[in-house]
Amino acid sequence: MSCTFRFRVLLFIVVAGVAFSVSVMRAGEPEKRFTFEAVEMGTLFRITLYSGDEKAAEAASTAARRRVAELNTALSDYLPESEINQLSSTSGQGGAVRVGDDLWNVLALSQDIARKTEGAFDVTVGPLVKTWKHARRLEKMPAAELVTRMLARVGYKKMLLDPLHRTVELLVPEMHLDVGGMAKGYAVDEALKVLKKQGVTRALVAAGGDIAASEAPPGETGWRIMITPLDAEGAPPARFVMLRNSAVSTSGDTHQRVEIGGVRYSHIVDPRTGVGITDHSLVSVLASNCTTTDLLETTVTVLGPERGMKLIEETSQVAAYIVRKPTDKVEIFESSRWIELAGKDSVDGKPRE
Repeated sequence: MSCTFRFRVLLFIVVAGVAFSVSVMRAGEPEKRFTFEAVEMGTLFRITLYSGDEKAAEAASTAARRRVAELNTALSDYLPESEINQLSSTSGQGGAVRVGDDLWNVLALSQDIARKTEGAFDVTVGPLVKTWKHARRLEKMPAAELVTRMLARVGYKKMLLDPLHRTVELLVPEMHLDVGGMAKGYAVDEALKVLKKQGVTRALVAAGGDIAASEAPPGETGWRIMITPLDAEGAPPARFVMLRNSAVSTSGDTHQRVEIGGVRYSHIVDPRTGVGITDHSLVSVLASNCTTTDLLETTVTVLGPERGMKLIEETSQVAAYIVRKPTDKVEIFESSRWIELAGKDSVDGKPRE
């Protein structure tokens, strides 16, 4: 669903559990700060940018919104006529389908990480996601035989990509692709690209917990983003990161979860087991682009802290921070590059000396 951007000037922004503040324009600076917002891809997109001209700022933000709306028609699993749903409808029919550039890019990246993690990230997970959405509404565990039946439709090896012809073949009937684990990050990156083409070099785009920035606000070293703490007793306070030509994604089970039989299940489903993740955690990933951060924070959540951090350490120019409370004790994991990429200005909500 989309709507027209509304011009607003905000000093403090909170998006899906991630709060961030931006510096007020300093006296004498020729550029002014503008904030625009719209509902796209099922979430609130916010664009904060600096420009010397209000009409130019509005035109740039409108162009970025149009790009996001275009991506929604390709990647949405809610729109019956979306490109990805049309592709899913061909599953098991024995034919390869040529897809557009955006869908190809997303599926190719997903297959790379699926192979690397042996299916911990898998965009064929759609049947299981639908099953667990229904379970959350009913607050009732899905039947074991239903999960088994859905698992038979899931598996990255059941999707064949032909790079030469850019075609995709889904080998098993009733498969359903779901790129929700990376689509918003991809859209955030694409929106920033449009802003740059429109001459906007200082901007921040946020879609839920997926945030990316280009150059810093005037007179600042970056965009200071506050990551809210895990909603658990004993969890450490909020942390901050500084974004400049970089991105951060944060996800957890704070808002989308269900408790069944005393067990807390996340909205994120493990494609390998067919069960919602039960690890009460908050995962944040930093990288140069939001497609990578969005994809990896989902993957790390599924892999768990040990295997997840190993993946992060093996991936160039990426960092992660995890807070979890699997039982009665809070655990914290921080990758070796976290402070380097997050910036040294602040840690745990306090100035860093």
